[in-house]
Amino acid sequence: MARKWQKRAATGRKRISLPRRDGKTNVDDCSTSSEACKGHFVVYTTDQRRFMIPLTYLNNFIFAALLMMSEEEFGLPCDGPITLPCKAAFLEYILLIIQRGISTDLTNALISSMASSCCSMLSDLHQDQNCSRLLVSVY
Repeated sequence: MARKWQKRAATGRKRISLPRRDGKTNVDDCSTSSEACKGHFVVYTTDQRRFMIPLTYLNNFIFAALLMMSEEEFGLPCDGPITLPCKAAFLEYILLIIQRGISTDLTNALISSMASSCCSMLSDLHQDQNCSRLLVSVY
């Protein structure tokens, strides 16, 4: 019985291609799977875009700051996906900066701007909630 289930599970799996000659994994081949490719993890942005991030980015200060902001805003997901507190375009920009490698001064400036934009986003959210409460209380 166990072998029967193993065969069924094996036929339903998505196939992941081997790394290309240039050493890069073809991320598009495994992006349709619900699981991340080996050496990667999956995050989502606030506009529900899915990104597969290399595990090596966990050592980067910019990405670590994004993860800390995510924890502060959304908490730690027990069984769900990690959601970063930014839009997809901003995360694409961050990933490009990390790939190219930037100076420490620029890293610190970017982290402080991320923190201030996150705070302004939260204050905008609270103001929207207060405005909706005022509208409800008027009626």
